[in-house]
Amino acid sequence: MSASTRPSVIVLAAGAGTRMKSEKPKVLHAIGGRSMLAHAIRAARGVDPEQVAVVVRHQRDRVVEHALATDADILIADQDEIPGTGRAVQAGLEALEAAGVTEGTVLVTSGDTPLMTGEALRRLAEDHTSSGNKVTVLTAVVEDASGYGRVVRGEGGEVLAIVEHKDATEQQRAIREFNGGVYAFDIAALRDALAKVTTDNAQGEMYLTDVLGLTREAGGRVAASVVEDERQVEGANDRVQLASLGKEMNRRTVEAAMRGGATVVDPATTWIDDTVTIGQDVTILPNTQLQGTTTIADGATVGPDTTLTNVEVGEGAQVIRTHGSDAVLGAGASVGPFAYLRPGTRLGARGKIGTFVETKNAEIGEGSKVPHLSYVGDATIGRESNIGAASVFVNYDGVNKHRTTIGDHVRMGSDNMYVAPVTVGDGAYSGAGTVIRKDVPAGALALTVASQRNLEGWVRDNRPGTAAAEAAAQADGAADAQSEAQN
Repeated sequence: MSASTRPSVIVLAAGAGTRMKSEKPKVLHAIGGRSMLAHAIRAARGVDPEQVAVVVRHQRDRVVEHALATDADILIADQDEIPGTGRAVQAGLEALEAAGVTEGTVLVTSGDTPLMTGEALRRLAEDHTSSGNKVTVLTAVVEDASGYGRVVRGEGGEVLAIVEHKDATEQQRAIREFNGGVYAFDIAALRDALAKVTTDNAQGEMYLTDVLGLTREAGGRVAASVVEDERQVEGANDRVQLASLGKEMNRRTVEAAMRGGATVVDPATTWIDDTVTIGQDVTILPNTQLQGTTTIADGATVGPDTTLTNVEVGEGAQVIRTHGSDAVLGAGASVGPFAYLRPGTRLGARGKIGTFVETKNAEIGEGSKVPHLSYVGDATIGRESNIGAASVFVNYDGVNKHRTTIGDHVRMGSDNMYVAPVTVGDGAYSGAGTVIRKDVPAGALALTVASQRNLEGWVRDNRPGTAAAEAAAQADGAADAQSEAQN
């Protein structure tokens, strides 16, 4: 659309959503990695709008904070104590007019229809302007429209009325086309009609649907634009509907990943947020959840049984049975199984974080390995180094955290303790069971050495009658018999 015909958008987000049974405003409930309101704002931005206004009331400050964090350029419109969608749209229109939008097209959409897309809104706006309509209703056609407002059309296809299910005749209930609750209005016609809408009804509300009849009375054309995908206009009024929409969004997201070149072995057990980026020739194994701003580069394999949140997985990397967040994994890296990546983990190319390893604020260099049963916290490990099994980076003194630095090409023994702050130089080695309390120079061997003592007969004297004592006695007897035979 040209700049002169760019529509504006009003997003309705003032309702309490009591059926959610939640202290959280309905529009802030999330699916696919975004709140429903964030999905709605994203769809609104998809039409390249002149302005976007979000109408708020219930828990106003909380919704406003979230909305502005999602899009700092939106307008905020406050609905007053007068209830109803008509009053909400009137508040949104006033905010647009205050920002200089006084003519053209305004789209009205809802903050609880997370599958709505910018493409669908753009088609609605184009249908509206090309047909010279004053009001265009976005509708959908389904096999069973029970519970929805039916769209009653005239012989020329124009919309005569929208009749709610409870008020519809048997003939009207047979209509399969329903009101999707999304509209395109000529701003001048909308302004004039809203000025005539009253609260003189059983609910005492200003109904937006009253604008249709008032516009027809004023000689304006009211029409409908049918959306092919009816789920785009489906709202979430309770948690059951939210879960249903979440499942459908995930199905679409997983399908998009596969069409983009990824292999998803079991789509039914794979959950991918709408905010995740996945490359080509990626393999995602069953029971995997990819959340937040996670990115999976080409050729990587993730899963099974893996949850990654805000994790960057490099090209060709493998992540198996791992839980991780806010981490970066280099190309060709290997993680898991049963690894725990905490925020601040950075693993270099070809590096390894192995079985039952936990990391936090750890920078592990290219080609370096932490293979087994270890905790690496607040540490820097250089290139091509190896940390032995069952090692612990002792980073906390009870008051403050301290950092350990391991150099390049270091070979550390099993069961080492690194009592931070401490530095191990390039090329150094350590023995098994070493407690490193002071810096290790480059090329040195660090040892914690104590002479081994064997107390002969200790089990016989201190554990008489036990299975161990009996086994030891038998071994002693066998040794004595062998000694006599040799003599």
